[in-house]
Amino acid sequence: MDIKKRGGIAHDEQLRSETMVITTEAALLTAVNEPLALTRIRVDAPEPNEVRVAVSHVGLCHSDLHYMTGTVQTGFPVVVGHEVAGIVESVGSAVTSMRPGDRVVGALTPSCGLCRNCEAGHPTQCQRAARIRQRPRPAFQLPGGQTVERLGDIGAFSRHILMRENSLVKMPDEVGLHVGCLLSCCIITGVGAVFRGAKVRPGSTVAVIGCGGVGSAIIQGARLAGASAIVAVDLDDARLAAARKYGATHVVNGATDVATEIRKVLGDGVDYSFEAVGSARTAASALSVLRGRGTACLVGIAPDGTELTLPASDFFFGEKRLIGSYMGSGQSHEDIAQFARLYLQGRLLLDEMVTDIIPFHEINEGFEAMKSGEVTRIVADLTV
Repeated sequence: MDIKKRGGIAHDEQLRSETMVITTEAALLTAVNEPLALTRIRVDAPEPNEVRVAVSHVGLCHSDLHYMTGTVQTGFPVVVGHEVAGIVESVGSAVTSMRPGDRVVGALTPSCGLCRNCEAGHPTQCQRAARIRQRPRPAFQLPGGQTVERLGDIGAFSRHILMRENSLVKMPDEVGLHVGCLLSCCIITGVGAVFRGAKVRPGSTVAVIGCGGVGSAIIQGARLAGASAIVAVDLDDARLAAARKYGATHVVNGATDVATEIRKVLGDGVDYSFEAVGSARTAASALSVLRGRGTACLVGIAPDGTELTLPASDFFFGEKRLIGSYMGSGQSHEDIAQFARLYLQGRLLLDEMVTDIIPFHEINEGFEAMKSGEVTRIVADLTV
C-alpha cells in the first residue's frame, strides 16, 4: 500500500513537472563568432528551490562577448546573457520568499551559505557552487531534446529563465527594471569592487582603467566612497567625457604614458587603481600607476590563458598590493538592496548609464553598437 502510494506521488509529480514545462524564445549562440539566432526552446519546470522568471530586461555585457568570440570557452548551443531583471512567473514547492508577480533582479553568484567561504562572508567564492548548479534535468532544451547550455547557469537572453530562490533579489516598485538589471552585474561588480574588494578609504586617490559599463560603476563607487581624486583612463575620448559625469575629477587618454600623466596631475601615484578591461597590458598599467603601498584591483575578465608579467620590485620595495575582485567581492542580496536605495536617493546614476534600450530582435545590432565609445550600457527589452 505504501509502495503504491509513493509510486502515485512520484507519478503525480512527474505529470505536474511535464505540464509546467513551457516553450519560449531565446537568442541562441551555436558557434564562435556567429550571430545570435532567435530560436524556440523548452524551459523546464522549476525544481523545489527554483523560480521561473519572465525576463523583462537584460543588459548587454562585455562578459557575454568573451563567450561569443571564444576568448572564454563554453559549450554549444548556449544561451548567453546574465545581467537580468524580470517578473516571477511561478515558483517551486520549497520557495517561501518569492511569489508570482514579484519584480526581481538576478544575484548571479550561487552560494550555499554553509561552506567555509560563505560563513566567512565571501559567497562569491562558495566552495559548493558547482554542486549547487547541478539539477536532475536540463533547464533548457531544443524542441528535439538537445540540451542547451546556460551562461553562468542563467542564460538570460531568453524570455523565460530558471533561477534559484537565493539568486534573486526583489526590487522596489520605484526602480524600473530597465535600470534594475544593471544592479545584478555591472553595478555590483564595479561599486562592490570599491567597497568590498579594495575597501577604498575616504580622501584617497583612485585611477580607473577602462571606462565602459563596469568602469563607470567603479568611478561612481569611488565618488560614493569619498575619494579626493578620481582619474579616468580610456582610449576613447567620448568615454572619458562621460566619466566626468559619473564622478571623475581628471581624465587621461590611455594612448599616452598613463603612469607619467597621472604623476603630472597628482604629484605621485594613486592609492588605488582598478582595471576594468581584462588584459595583461592594462593590468600592468594598474600596478604602474600606484604610489608605494598602493592597491591595484583587477576587475575585468581576461581571456583564457592570459598571464601577467609584473616587476617583483614593486611588491618588495614598493609594498604594492595586487588583488582581484569577482562580482564585487560582496554579499549580493544586501549590496543590491543598498544600491537600489542609493539610486532612489539620486546618489547612484543608473538612467544615465543606459545609452539605449533595444527590442529583443535587435540584440545582434546591440552588440555591434557596444564597440562604440559612446555606449555605456545597452539594455535589451524582452517584453517586445
